[in-house]
Amino acid sequence: MKVKRLSILLILVLALTMVLSACQGNGNGDGGTANSETNSTENSSETEEAKDEESGGLEYQELKMVLLGGKPADFDTVWAEVNNKFKEKINATVNVQFLDWSDWTQRYPLMFAANDDFDLVYTANWAFYSDQALKGGFLELTDDMIQQYAPQVWADMPEVAWGQAKVKGKLYMVPNNNQREYLSKLVMIRDDLRAKYNLSPVTDSASLKDYLITVAQKEKDLIAFKSSPPGKGQFNALDEVLLLGENNWRLVDPTLPLAYNIEDPKGQLFNIYETPEFQQLMIYYKELAEQGVWSKDILNNKFDAWNDFKAGTNAMLTHNLGTLGSNMEIIRKDYTQFEVALADVTPDAKRAVAVSTQNGMAIHATSKKWERALMVIDLLHSDREIHDLTMYGIADKHYIPVGDDKMKPGPDKANYGISSWGWNSPLNRQNEGHPQDALDLEKKWADQLYHWPLETFVFDISEIKTEASNIAQAMIRYGAPLEYGLIDDLDKGRKDLISQVKAAGLDKVQQIAQKQIDDFLAAQP
Repeated sequence: MKVKRLSILLILVLALTMVLSACQGNGNGDGGTANSETNSTENSSETEEAKDEESGGLEYQELKMVLLGGKPADFDTVWAEVNNKFKEKINATVNVQFLDWSDWTQRYPLMFAANDDFDLVYTANWAFYSDQALKGGFLELTDDMIQQYAPQVWADMPEVAWGQAKVKGKLYMVPNNNQREYLSKLVMIRDDLRAKYNLSPVTDSASLKDYLITVAQKEKDLIAFKSSPPGKGQFNALDEVLLLGENNWRLVDPTLPLAYNIEDPKGQLFNIYETPEFQQLMIYYKELAEQGVWSKDILNNKFDAWNDFKAGTNAMLTHNLGTLGSNMEIIRKDYTQFEVALADVTPDAKRAVAVSTQNGMAIHATSKKWERALMVIDLLHSDREIHDLTMYGIADKHYIPVGDDKMKPGPDKANYGISSWGWNSPLNRQNEGHPQDALDLEKKWADQLYHWPLETFVFDISEIKTEASNIAQAMIRYGAPLEYGLIDDLDKGRKDLISQVKAAGLDKVQQIAQKQIDDFLAAQP
């Protein structure tokens, strides 16, 4: 009897133990309903934490970015997708302001002078990089800042690119990462017009002149050469081909008439207006002007040379190989009524590739969101989805991906395209239909590639800003009319031009620039 009672008691103890264990498994001993609510709350919290972890637990920020050029028709549609990606990855969105090509050179410096509210901005060695860096318009970027907030860019960027982007030993931009952008210029002509009049292929300045004059005389419904506003208005748009390219010269600053020969190890500066090469070229330009190759009011033009070329009212473009290759591809696909050809009229010239400051992105010195701005740059460079969207638009709409590294135009390609050069990177896609003509020239130019000691030299104009401004005005007033053949007496026009730029302080500027060059060369290992 005692054994029976003991067995019953043991069974009850075991049963009670199992109940207690089950209760403990449900939580803190509360009822099942309470435990379900607790678990639901914990799961919800874990989900929110996971979402936060995707964007690093960052507080939402809205940034503003400034780019050059016009706003494309489908920009808002594309950028809504871009911002969805930014929101997902770094809990930020980016609003974009565009500075139109017609007046960007005036508006760009004014943004900084007025301390406008923006965080990111496109910049380049031809787009105020050195100028604004020295004026304090850009935030200085340290290695630690980039390593922490743009780690993939830091890992991918060649070390030489960082060095090229420094101004007086300090970095103010994240440069583009593109090692195949040729700076050398050439022209693209309407080859159907050349063939129509049985002209020889355009291979040098003489055959170029024959083509331009023939078209100007016989094709009355178009202008042989509609030049977009060259530089900041001082030079003829063909100078980069027929003066600088032909002679292997390099301007010390794109707004000044001071150059050096890239083969000169001492980098001795000279005034291009005083050279016999310039004098002879003015005779060439004068003949083109008299034959109606360009409009008599070209100095006041508001032409868009590329759009006019597509419309059939412009018979020649001048640009770098990459741009003209892309233009040729578009013409051959969408404007089949025209035949086009690339014309390298300086076939023996030495070739240069862009230093890293040819394109880049900077952060406004007064931005309070610089950390997130660097994160944006990191994603623009290295995130495949964001890079493709910003570069090319929406897949199968604006472009069609071909494998991992190529693409072809989509049905709505014309509706999207921005100045995304600032984040060129190894993720860039090559157009599947890129013309063989351009690829052949690129291969030929690779054998002519030339590096020189002053390739990364940046002239600091901070000491001579007043003189530089005065010289630029003299060039626009006296130089541009001479360069477009609008002056009757070329000798007098050239003497007046030389006199005016010297009166504006060119000799002083040359001395200061030469000293900087000498110091730069002396500091080289």
